[in-house]
Amino acid sequence: MKKQVVSLVFMLGLGAVASSPAMAVSEEAASNGVPSLAPMLEEVTPAVVIVSTSQTSRAPEALRFLGEEDLRRFFDEQQGQADPRAVRGTGSGVIVDAEKGYIVTNHHVIADADVISVSLQDGREFTAKLLGSDASTDVALLEIEGDTLQDLEFADIEDLRVGDYVVAVGNPFGLGQTVTQGIVSALGRSGLNNDNYEDFIQTDAAINMGNSGGALVDLEGRLVGINTAIISGTGTNAGIAFAVPVDMIASVVTHLERDGEVRRGQLGVQIQDLTSAMETALQTGAGKGALVTSVMPGSAAEAAGIEASDVIVEIDGRKIESGRELRNVIGLMSLNQEVELLVYRDGQSQLVKAVVGGSQPSVAANAQDEGRQLADPAYQGAQLRSVEQAGSTGVEVVNVEQGSPAWQAGLRQGDVIFEVNRSEVATLQEFNQRVDDDAPVTALGVLRENRRMLVIMS
Repeated sequence: MKKQVVSLVFMLGLGAVASSPAMAVSEEAASNGVPSLAPMLEEVTPAVVIVSTSQTSRAPEALRFLGEEDLRRFFDEQQGQADPRAVRGTGSGVIVDAEKGYIVTNHHVIADADVISVSLQDGREFTAKLLGSDASTDVALLEIEGDTLQDLEFADIEDLRVGDYVVAVGNPFGLGQTVTQGIVSALGRSGLNNDNYEDFIQTDAAINMGNSGGALVDLEGRLVGINTAIISGTGTNAGIAFAVPVDMIASVVTHLERDGEVRRGQLGVQIQDLTSAMETALQTGAGKGALVTSVMPGSAAEAAGIEASDVIVEIDGRKIESGRELRNVIGLMSLNQEVELLVYRDGQSQLVKAVVGGSQPSVAANAQDEGRQLADPAYQGAQLRSVEQAGSTGVEVVNVEQGSPAWQAGLRQGDVIFEVNRSEVATLQEFNQRVDDDAPVTALGVLRENRRMLVIMS
């Protein structure tokens, strides 16, 4: 039997619009008894954009294989470029905040891009700024400066049901904005890549190469998800497509706007799904949930009193029926956030309070970063993040490795950097834009315990 190749397609658009019950209807169509999606789409399509990228001095990579399941993602490349060293790609994006100029797209659409451009339905084009990107959820946040933008309202994902009609909007194969319609085939899909945070909406709406980052909306024009992948033996639509749900998008955007990255929350437990066989053997009384198989020493879970063989079934009132759900929910929570867990132990339920922890990235003590990225949180041994305190903004020093250049210069945990070489910085992205690692001296304006200081990096 021929082996099926599973393709995760970076999408853009969809096929044709089919009629269905419960569709929006124009006055003329209603008078003729003809259902139509046109009135709704007139409100939606201005918020869906084309995202174009270019990168230089890299070999084209049409296919990337992910893991043993033969997962492939396709990055749509324009052909016939004059410079063979220039690689160009296209995808889609969705305006989620018109006032701030925020656009959500897929991480894989903009990964490794040197220049990111955004084209609107009305013909306007912008160079976009990358505020942050998260490979584990395949979500990226862009920013453009433009007037009279139109964004999409987020749907309540709890109201979405299998069988609901949805419409996908994007730019398949670079043809231009296209819409297709289908239904929600399944919810909570995962397992395409076990290293990622997945809770996909599955739909049969036609999605193809170039649709990545496009909108999946309900019949009221509200955003329910961002199209990200398909399963196909040929690389074209086979009726199984996946979208990142808006609740996950909202959480990721909050992290990316604040820190330029997602700083994963952790409880410090090893978990697996509680199966019926395990429930029979352990008699936990939980039925379903995340079974704790190990607790890490010094972790948030240990501090909260969680033990091996406990079963976590709720977080802040939200039901947890699997280890994947626990990982998704905790992973998108803020560090130091207090949560209430409903835990089953020895057949009895109890409430446990925990403070979400996180892992600190390792930092080279005596090595400077090789080229700064907008979302880079590391600076000469210091870990940084955007912060807002009492109405003032800046870049907080989260941790400083002893003996590192940052430590020797005098930076300490809790410092807030508000200037780089006399230029104000309000976010981590602005800090990274203004810092030159090759400069012989960098002067940092620092606020420490309400006292302004100058730290000289050399």
